[in-house]
Amino acid sequence: MTQTRLRGSAPNPGGAMSLETRQMTKTFGALRALDAVSLNVRAGSFHALLGENGAGKSTLVKCIMGFHAADSGATLLDGAPVAITSPRQAQMRGIGMVYQHFTLVPCLTAAENLVIARPDAPGIIHWRAERRRLEAFMDRMPFRVPLDRRVADLSAGERQKLEILKLLYLDQRVLILDEPTSVMTPAEADEVLHLLGGMAHRGEITVLMISHKFREVKAFCDSFTVLRHGEVTGSGSAHDTSIAAMSRMMIGETELRARAPRLSGAKGAAQPRLTLDSISADDATGRRVVDAVTLDIHPGEIVGIAGVSGNGQSALVEVLSGQRALADGRLLAEGQPFAPRRADLDRYKVFGLPEEPLRNAVVARMSVAENMAFRSFDKAPVVGRFGLISPARMRAAADGLIRRYNVQTPSADALVETLSGGNVQRAVLARELSGDVEVLIVANPCFGLDFASVAEIRAQIMEQRNRGAAVLLVSEDLDEVLELSDRVAVMSAGRLGPVVAADATDRDQIGRQMGGQTGEQMGGH
Repeated sequence: MTQTRLRGSAPNPGGAMSLETRQMTKTFGALRALDAVSLNVRAGSFHALLGENGAGKSTLVKCIMGFHAADSGATLLDGAPVAITSPRQAQMRGIGMVYQHFTLVPCLTAAENLVIARPDAPGIIHWRAERRRLEAFMDRMPFRVPLDRRVADLSAGERQKLEILKLLYLDQRVLILDEPTSVMTPAEADEVLHLLGGMAHRGEITVLMISHKFREVKAFCDSFTVLRHGEVTGSGSAHDTSIAAMSRMMIGETELRARAPRLSGAKGAAQPRLTLDSISADDATGRRVVDAVTLDIHPGEIVGIAGVSGNGQSALVEVLSGQRALADGRLLAEGQPFAPRRADLDRYKVFGLPEEPLRNAVVARMSVAENMAFRSFDKAPVVGRFGLISPARMRAAADGLIRRYNVQTPSADALVETLSGGNVQRAVLARELSGDVEVLIVANPCFGLDFASVAEIRAQIMEQRNRGAAVLLVSEDLDEVLELSDRVAVMSAGRLGPVVAADATDRDQIGRQMGGQTGEQMGGH
């Protein structure tokens, strides 16, 4: 393995190191992001860092990595204080991080990405010798990626594996992983975490993983620490502590919204509310990203579409919301031709909750009241007798929705960009679900949200289904798809696999389809 860390720069070269923070505090203006946070990750352990969005997890690891300078406190490796003022210094000390966003160069091969990541990468690279070293390195690794393929041609899961392999190639002995499995299939996630856990328990590395997935924490982690509002609220054994106890540490005694019970739906002989008839769409380069997708969604059911990011799900939602043109096929609502424009959306009562609502569903510099009026600004009671918008009526309507949907905002006049992510989502929910909904299209509705918002949004989706709406749920969270859906399918490489009853399959079968297998075991449409 190519050695890139400076000789003698790590307290324990060649083996796992312990990582500590003591009384670490960091403020941004009036916000205290970290308040005397002490974290202890034993050498050779697999440790989970838990907490809701805004709890301080990212700030803590950025202080460890040298992106931020802590106001006070210390970082220790193997019990010795270290000064880390930049990510390069962290790397020299043996600490590496896999971020939520890829840091690879897409036009280069996996081998080229590994070599150029080295601080001692030569100006002229002798590829025959480098290739021998890389092959020897891969032979010692718990998992592999194709060295000669461009990163742009790798799957999302393979790219994430390469990010982890890059840290091991750079001889990093403390690995900080930020939601590392979010782009992996369930099988890939379990494989990678199991193998990293094995390396940790053999004393080769120490792993600190930020995660929202309790299943992974319980299955693969030894210990955990929880942050809430910048403070440590608990820690302990991941094996011995219940998920309920971890949840209480994360959210306190907040009472979560109970999910609406799944009532017997109206699906059966009823005509589909929404039909996708062999629809296709292309990206800006002409590449087909949605390929002959056919699907019926009936009243009173949730059809869930699972899949690893980048397999056409976002493009499919863009087609259904009118943001991407159809290249082929047709859309039907109640058996009639349907175009996702305002007139047809109103006529057939089609509503939506897109992913990244601050970017896709609201105008950030407009008020909460104005954003809530997007579907009603030209209708009574917002419009008066002479066709003029009444700001007072718009504000009054928004105040009612704010109370009904528990949107936390200073007022209806506040700019929507000042709201938290969960409250932006609640504001969009209020706008989209306050009327008579017959078709609901939701995409990754709970990504990155706090527990209370997740519980509220999932309850609202189930309630719309129980009222008879036809719901299309597109989500990269397989557990969410299985929890909410009546029928499920997997999207891979722009094509939709077999659609089956949710109770006739399981996460392993769906996971195999997400990984590109044929899914014959899942049955037919």
